[in-house]
Amino acid sequence: MKLHLANPAGVNLVTAYGDGFVEVNRERYGHSLILLPDQSVDWPVAALADLNRAALAALVELRPALVILGTGRRHRFPHPDLYRDLIVTGIGLEHMDTGAACRTYNILATEGRAVAAALIVE
Repeated sequence: MKLHLANPAGVNLVTAYGDGFVEVNRERYGHSLILLPDQSVDWPVAALADLNRAALAALVELRPALVILGTGRRHRFPHPDLYRDLIVTGIGLEHMDTGAACRTYNILATEGRAVAAALIVE
């Protein structure tokens, strides 16, 4: 799906997504990534089964107010023990399928919110 948003200067936005890719500011990624309004980080989580506390520790270090976790093609529920460190540090977490996570991230990022999208690309 292609998304068309006015891109505020310097803000990373998802411009398209589909099976096996996410496009950020018209640059295509074929792997999972963490996306923030001012940076993107490769994320070694190829599937929800690969998600662990160490993978989520990268998000704690980035200190967003909210993490939108894109769980792949389908909305799936990670075990709550995995994201305990986010909760303890006061970082909110919402999870949804990756397409919905891309759309939600774009809205929050254009509002200037301190958001991170952790996107599993399948």
